[in-house]
Amino acid sequence: MSNRILVVDDAAFMRMMIKDILVKNGFDVVGEAVDGVQAVEKYNELKPDLVTMDITMPEKDGIAALKEIKAIDPNAKIIMCSAMGQQAMVIDAIQAGAKDFIVKPFQADRVIEAIKKTLG
Repeated sequence: MSNRILVVDDAAFMRMMIKDILVKNGFDVVGEAVDGVQAVEKYNELKPDLVTMDITMPEKDGIAALKEIKAIDPNAKIIMCSAMGQQAMVIDAIQAGAKDFIVKPFQADRVIEAIKKTLG
């Protein structure tokens, strides 16, 4: 069974890029969300094996959504995505329970490495 992944990013272009990388590598993208509020709703609805979560989003940022999902499901596997220069936010995310982080612009091999490592 392929691993089910939820892609969360407020930029449609970024969602499309990461989805393309995942699908080409045999992963099943079960849903997409455009902000943290939607991310939590979709997580509850879809129960994905892994979430790729953008940090900077409107409504609710990725770290708030990460904390909310971890409160619902302590075993949730979430990889944060951030642009360069957001080191402080990445540290906050890891402390809040993120498994790894990927820097934008996405490099396919790094994305796949992070996901395989997280899914173990």
